[in-house]
Amino acid sequence: MCGIVAYIGPKDAAPLLLEGLQRLEYRGYDSAGIAVCGRTGGLRLRKVKGRVADLAEAVPARFKGTAGIGHTRWATHGVPSDANAHPHLDAAQRIAVVHNGIIENADELRARLAADGTAFASETDSEVLAHLVAAHAGEGVALEDAVRQALAHVVGTYGVAVLDSAQPDRVVVARNGSPIVLGIGEKEMFAASDVAALVRYTRQVVHLDDGELAVVRADGFRTFTEDARATAKEPSTVDWEVGSYDTGGHEHFLAKEIHEQPDAVERTLRGRLDDRFHTAHLGGLNLDARELRAIRRVKILGCGSAYYAGEAGAQLIEELARVPAHAEPASEFRYRNPVIEADTLYVAVSQSGETYDTLAAVQEVRRKGGRVLGVVNTVGSAIARACDGGIYLHAGPEVSVASTKAFTCTAVAFALLALHLGRIRDLSPADGRRICAGLKALPDRIREILAQEERIAQLAAAYAKHDGMMFVGRVRGWPVAREGAQKLKEVSYVHAEAYPASELKHGPLALIGPGLPTVAVVPDDELLDKNLTTLGEIRARGGRVLTVGHRAPDARLADDSLVVPRSEPELDPLLLGIPLQLLAYHAAVALGRDVDRPRNLAKSVTVE
Repeated sequence: MCGIVAYIGPKDAAPLLLEGLQRLEYRGYDSAGIAVCGRTGGLRLRKVKGRVADLAEAVPARFKGTAGIGHTRWATHGVPSDANAHPHLDAAQRIAVVHNGIIENADELRARLAADGTAFASETDSEVLAHLVAAHAGEGVALEDAVRQALAHVVGTYGVAVLDSAQPDRVVVARNGSPIVLGIGEKEMFAASDVAALVRYTRQVVHLDDGELAVVRADGFRTFTEDARATAKEPSTVDWEVGSYDTGGHEHFLAKEIHEQPDAVERTLRGRLDDRFHTAHLGGLNLDARELRAIRRVKILGCGSAYYAGEAGAQLIEELARVPAHAEPASEFRYRNPVIEADTLYVAVSQSGETYDTLAAVQEVRRKGGRVLGVVNTVGSAIARACDGGIYLHAGPEVSVASTKAFTCTAVAFALLALHLGRIRDLSPADGRRICAGLKALPDRIREILAQEERIAQLAAAYAKHDGMMFVGRVRGWPVAREGAQKLKEVSYVHAEAYPASELKHGPLALIGPGLPTVAVVPDDELLDKNLTTLGEIRARGGRVLTVGHRAPDARLADDSLVVPRSEPELDPLLLGIPLQLLAYHAAVALGRDVDRPRNLAKSVTVE
């Protein structure tokens, strides 16, 4: 959940490191630091509590070095402070280390090192690594060997980059559970925890696998395993543009990404709709029709918004393919010794493709012989590589911590999967044609919703004055309500709870009153009358109501309404969530929140 960047080559490293950290700041933003050394050695270090901009101000003009490492932190061990910021140094100030992840046996290692006379300068688990590497960096020992030997003592997860002022011709990186990507330039090399830091300089990247290390020099790299066996890695090409990592004229990345959704959905759909057979073409599943017909159940695994998208996906699969489907938090699944069934298709959902809990769940399923598909946005990511097949979203980079376009594109990907499964099973050609037409129309329908932004902003400012909000929905509206509440909590810090509308009278109705408004997801479907009855129950208790649906209810049932264009009933949830994204965004703006970097959160959760 932190950001790492490294450089070695002929250029001055500090400006490159700072620029890379700015692009990674969405992964952590409570402190930042860089360390550089020149060709003749000598380590220079700057680190500060605060943002990358604060670090840039603290770096002097003559901060020279052609090799360097940098880090932007999201605290797990030790409070945000200058001392706890990375990079960390050994006692001799020769070795510099940046680290993502959690070292589970850090206390044991710290006690052992302290007993040998090592003095620690921070509260972090990461500082242990600097001292461990130094302990193995004897006379004539290559840095890569010292790192490899040090990591043999470590239990836990890590993505690390290590610099040695005595060996300034190299940077050593390693991965175990936390991503590291190499970037191949012209007589220069980069490394980072995310390709966002690399795309300005190179499109050629190499993803390290767990248990793999690399020694990186200006003229190339060499990869090897923890037991020093050489590995062969082929570069892949990143297709994301540099411009994807600026706000494009919007005030925030979140606003930009909400408005990018029509184009993002078009990319997710491109080349995947088969007008001849009224189905979806999903070659990346690596499953033929006979194998898919043998599937008796679908289990979807994700965390946060990915989990809520999975809930919507499970409903789509059941409706269109008539296959039992269920979504579950990956973080819970991996710990409950799950029963893995041969005729169940497991689907792992992650925007980054690096979510630690989801990756661990995939590994558990694969270890027990299950078949796993991935629904991810990042090509070459750990989850994408660990799965048997899957669907890439092609949503483009998502920088804001709160997921919007990736959430919507994930739901679209599940609609494609449901259509594909359904047409193999019992979905008629006529219904297949209907769903295909509905999917093709989604981008324009989303544009119609975005055109209502000014009114949504006005409503958001009014509702944000309350201390909390209730979100309700039935069946198709239930995952939409959950995601709407999640968005509001994430970016505005307004307390929000989501409940199935049918559950209100079983307890939560006690909360309803003038001080707690309700956002009700009310599609014009077969449950409309029941939803209107729920609105009446809320209004009878003095509760203010904002509906999101296909028409405005009677004024006696709702104070305010947002009207969403119709799609096919099964696809309605894909549109009903868009106004709730804008509602959360504008509530956060009205309250003066740090919209793209909400407190206590980071974009990619690569630790437990």
